[in-house]
Amino acid sequence: MKHKKKTDFHVVQNTEDVTDLVIDKVLAELREEDGIQEDIEEQVRQHKKNRRIRITAISTLTLVAAITIFLIIHLQTYTSARVITKYENGSDGNVNYIQFADGILKYSKDGIALVNRKGKETWNQPYQIKNPIVDTYFDEAAVVADKGGNTMMVLDREGLKGEIQTTLPVEKAVVSAQGIVCAVLKNDTSPKIICYDAAGNLLVELATSLTGTGYPMDVGISEDGKLLLVSYLCVQDGKLVTKVKYYNFEGEKDRIQDYEVTGDDYENVVAPSAFFMNLKTSVVVGDDRMFFYSGEGKPKLEETVLLNKKIKSVFHSSRYVGLILKNERKAGYELCLFNASGKKVMSEEFTGDFSNVKISGNQVLMYDGKKCSVYTRTGIHKYDGELDSNILEIFPVVGVNKYIVISTNGMDVIRFVK
Repeated sequence: MKHKKKTDFHVVQNTEDVTDLVIDKVLAELREEDGIQEDIEEQVRQHKKNRRIRITAISTLTLVAAITIFLIIHLQTYTSARVITKYENGSDGNVNYIQFADGILKYSKDGIALVNRKGKETWNQPYQIKNPIVDTYFDEAAVVADKGGNTMMVLDREGLKGEIQTTLPVEKAVVSAQGIVCAVLKNDTSPKIICYDAAGNLLVELATSLTGTGYPMDVGISEDGKLLLVSYLCVQDGKLVTKVKYYNFEGEKDRIQDYEVTGDDYENVVAPSAFFMNLKTSVVVGDDRMFFYSGEGKPKLEETVLLNKKIKSVFHSSRYVGLILKNERKAGYELCLFNASGKKVMSEEFTGDFSNVKISGNQVLMYDGKKCSVYTRTGIHKYDGELDSNILEIFPVVGVNKYIVISTNGMDVIRFVK
């Protein structure tokens, strides 16, 4: 049987499929685009890195510049002062000033006024007091008393809180933050210590005697007015003895002795200064040592600081106790600051005499006539020079090297300069 030959059958050669070519082309383009994308991403990463480096460098340079400027401003001693603003508030030699409540108390024989930092009176309280003495409890309350007279007036930021009339001449008066006043009154035989509220009501009366309690050298009253500190001086067995006593006036007591809550005796010590730094810390300063007490209801002795130099001046704030000590074997003085625990935190030598020394914030300001010297808490001698007029009061305000100065010519805002 014959087979017929199929003439329509042919063999196709193995050539590339068009679809595969297209796919290969697309893949190639995608790979090329991926490479471009990777390049772009790398450039972005490099840009961000360079930007971070620039920002870090600029920040570092700015910080270094700021620190440098700060050190230049704060670590040098200025010797001149420039008046920035002048307020007319002229006074004569019979007017006194004391920093109080973001302003200044201005007082004389005829009255007392609170003056703001622009020289304007916030309030004015007239009176007739022959020999005014003023005590303040920081920025909370003030008492003005007629030393040798019988009048005391209690004041705060708003003005008069009350008036007190005593039966005996006033020797000394201190005030608490609430306006409770403790006064040492003269007597023919021995002084009396009497506490009043702001309205003049008698709260407690303590009798003293030279042979018993001793003579009250100083008194201090706590912030809340509940605790009274007295430093007595007496003679026992031929020796001088300081008696430190605390009285707690909280609650009713049957006998006057019941108010006494604690006390210590110190032989051969004379302690003319006693005060409260804050609600929990009180200090008694003797001729050659300091006693730091701690506690509200019944204080306890926490630290005794022995001194190897004579004390010329004592001053304090709510954070620091300051001393001016006279050098023994060389000229000049030592300025010291102690914290509330009795630890010495600053000591600097200086020369010159200053009749006024105070702490304002973290600065110690010393002045006498036109002379002025300022130290910071860290011991930097910030200013040493003279101002144009005799200084009656000075304290720092917000701003670089800015201070308010009260003088006989008025009130000025000044800046320390080279």
